[in-house]
Amino acid sequence: MQNLTTKLLMAAALVAVAGCSKKPPAQLPPAPPTESTPAPETTQPEGPVASTVVPGSKEDFLQQVGSDRVFFGTDKYDLDSEARAILDRQADWLAKYPNVRVTVEGHCDERGTREYNLALGDRRANSAKNYLATKIDASRISTVSYGKERPAVEGSDESAWAQNRRAVSVVITGM
Repeated sequence: MQNLTTKLLMAAALVAVAGCSKKPPAQLPPAPPTESTPAPETTQPEGPVASTVVPGSKEDFLQQVGSDRVFFGTDKYDLDSEARAILDRQADWLAKYPNVRVTVEGHCDERGTREYNLALGDRRANSAKNYLATKIDASRISTVSYGKERPAVEGSDESAWAQNRRAVSVVITGM
């Protein structure tokens, strides 16, 4: 009798578990586009074309300044002449739009400990901020360090590392 009871309980458990199984969705989502899929062609209107870039926007910043980032040497946070020239253009643009704020992000390459890179990223962000603060109101500039957590380029060679040792100015519109 106990054997029959055990078998009935096992059968009931199997039926209960089978009833809880997931049902497949009625319609599957579309597959992600492949790189071989051609982009849809767009036609340009004839005649003078109005710019779609809004003055004072992030897009305007990139278009007018040319770069939102400055680069650093290995284990360095000092600004070279090229970095200062880029920051001068950023400051000139920011001076034209006093309602725009900027966050300077400090980044590092993948080498070194997390703690070391967070500290170095902070020094890089503050180096750029301090330079900008000589040209515009410092209260419009904030900093954040991402260390090695947000690489711009994946890779473990000097080319990738050089692009990841950076400070990036991120425009924040509307104070």
